[in-house]
Amino acid sequence: MNQQSTTLLVIGGGPGGYVAAIRAGQLGIPTVLVEAQALGGTCLNIGCIPSKALIHAADEFEKARHWSSNQSPLGISVQSPEIDLQQTVRWKDGIVSRLTTGVGSLLKKNGVQVIRGWANVLDGKTVQVQMPQGETVRVQCEHLLLASGSTPVELPFMPFGGSVVSSTQALAPSALPRRLVVVGAGYIGLELGVAYRKLGSEVTVVEATDRVLPSYDDELTRPVMASLKRLGVVLHLGCSVQGLDAQGAVRVRSANADEFALPADQVLVAVGRRPRTEGFGLESLHLDMAARAVRIDDQCRTSMRNVWAIGDLAGEPMLAHRAMAQGETVAELIAGHKRRFAPAAIPAVCFTDPEIVVVGQSPHEAQQAGHDCISAMFPLAANGRAMTLESTDGFVRVVARRDNHLIVGWQAVGRAVSELCTAFGQSIEMGARLEDVAGTIHAHPTLGEAVQEAALRALGQALHV
Repeated sequence: MNQQSTTLLVIGGGPGGYVAAIRAGQLGIPTVLVEAQALGGTCLNIGCIPSKALIHAADEFEKARHWSSNQSPLGISVQSPEIDLQQTVRWKDGIVSRLTTGVGSLLKKNGVQVIRGWANVLDGKTVQVQMPQGETVRVQCEHLLLASGSTPVELPFMPFGGSVVSSTQALAPSALPRRLVVVGAGYIGLELGVAYRKLGSEVTVVEATDRVLPSYDDELTRPVMASLKRLGVVLHLGCSVQGLDAQGAVRVRSANADEFALPADQVLVAVGRRPRTEGFGLESLHLDMAARAVRIDDQCRTSMRNVWAIGDLAGEPMLAHRAMAQGETVAELIAGHKRRFAPAAIPAVCFTDPEIVVVGQSPHEAQQAGHDCISAMFPLAANGRAMTLESTDGFVRVVARRDNHLIVGWQAVGRAVSELCTAFGQSIEMGARLEDVAGTIHAHPTLGEAVQEAALRALGQALHV
């Protein structure tokens, strides 16, 4: 058995783990990163990046199909389009490959040693790694960073396999199912369900609550509901899945206890993700837990000295950009810097049609927190750039304290509004007030003007609505 030692050992090469390792390398900290599969983790390989690639391909195909059967006001004429799904998947895989290769190059450039294999934690200072070739390496470390990510939640009565798939399999289709049933109307289920519908599948969504995207407020989800109806996505809300029948159909029970079956060629189960806490010896550390997640403080420290945890393993919100920021924080703390992970707000984006962005507090959340706030929204129907994009459904909304106009939240729904989340996050992080945003010159014509107009409207100074 080979043995070696290092200052920092990172378990997991996802967004949190690889960013922590790169930053540690930049700071001169001897670092080893252990990853059993491809660098980049879920996000780069089977999550954020491939899903957005598939969504883009589906959007472009749907546009072509639309203009082949409808007269275009833009004067565009299209013959009946076809899609080569294998080529689409190859294109998506090419993007993933370029990004993961880039991560590997950055790790090497910054002196990080990458060990390919399965980690097993022996104690807070020792990790044993089983290599694919059968060789075993034991690594001693001063600091252990746990960044193992998360896994899709599996329904015990309908496990993954055969026609039942997780988002991982849904992002690498060999063929399109004629009938797809999606279990769960959260962001993963709706993003992929809409993409499959645009590619040509018949899509039915089953959701246990009485609305889609239950973590978002009703005003934000209303345009998404209208889009689902336009696309022909069938919704069964307030219904619970019971399993599969002998013919492979999905058995569903409604709120009033009626049962019915939904024929399906494929079933996508998208009912959430949970921290990956099993399979690598985490239990040997006896760490304090917060339900299924590892409990951490505002410096990402666990209950054991010099053992750190970041990303999905540390619970909600399970977002790649949160994990990245935490990874950078840990590396700088180990280097002796004074750091704290206490962001004013973490953006959340739902890449449905249309997109949804939430940063900070909604009007209801601000009220629950005891703040006396004002809110105002600016409709994209009054935005020139939205008109030129033929996408005027949606709005931008700002939430600010009534006494000093400090901005505490932004929300938006509409085409391409995901690109506004940086401005939203910066305004909250920098303590901006309504007057700061309203008084900043925004370029015309852009969607960003809706940000300024929302702030102006909250001040009673709206110009274009």
